[in-house]
Amino acid sequence: MQRIVILTGAGLSAESGLGTFRDKGGLWTKYDLEDVATPQGFAANPVLVHEFYNARRENCLQASPNPAHAALARLQAAMPGQVTLVTQNVDDLLERAGAGDVIHMHGQLMRALCAACGHRWDAPRVMQPHAPCPACARAATRPDIVWFGEFPYQMDRIDQALARADLFVAIGTSGNVYPAAGFVQEAALAGARTLELNLDASANAGLFDETRLGPASRIVPGWVEDILSATARP
Repeated sequence: MQRIVILTGAGLSAESGLGTFRDKGGLWTKYDLEDVATPQGFAANPVLVHEFYNARRENCLQASPNPAHAALARLQAAMPGQVTLVTQNVDDLLERAGAGDVIHMHGQLMRALCAACGHRWDAPRVMQPHAPCPACARAATRPDIVWFGEFPYQMDRIDQALARADLFVAIGTSGNVYPAAGFVQEAALAGARTLELNLDASANAGLFDETRLGPASRIVPGWVEDILSATARP
């Protein structure tokens, strides 16, 4: 049984209209990351932070999964228990394409978190800092997003999957953000083959056994077809 761990980054969702950090004129360029993506920024100006994430949430709600999301959902369904999907993205496009049990290591736009008691719930379309937590009633509502300086979610589970992987695939990642950028080395040390699927070569492309370049909506479905064809052979 082949175990596959797939890491997805912003490049997976870019063709759905969700920009990356580096997109010129995109939402990220209108804000200072220190102001909207750090615990310190939230403490200093929660209204600004909610304004930013409300805009990102609206952007996400207007987007639709692209063929790359659909292909990964198809792969997961065709190989039950063999495919672990890990994403750095905070959108829900993989789930809307039909994927299940996606590990959102950087949190989710569609979820809210109480900074006081740790309770989580489905976020409303528009979040406000004075909204009370459903569990403790304190006005400590924040997006359930892992900000710079905070520890990513479910790292133990990710490490366990990497240790068992036969194949590690990074899709649409920059190779600049840790700890995700180190997953390829972790998987390789455990004996896995490694593959990068990206529009352009990432900062750590040299660490992969193979790199395939092109738009995610084209190269991801093509790769999935290769995997499914190989598994169908006697």
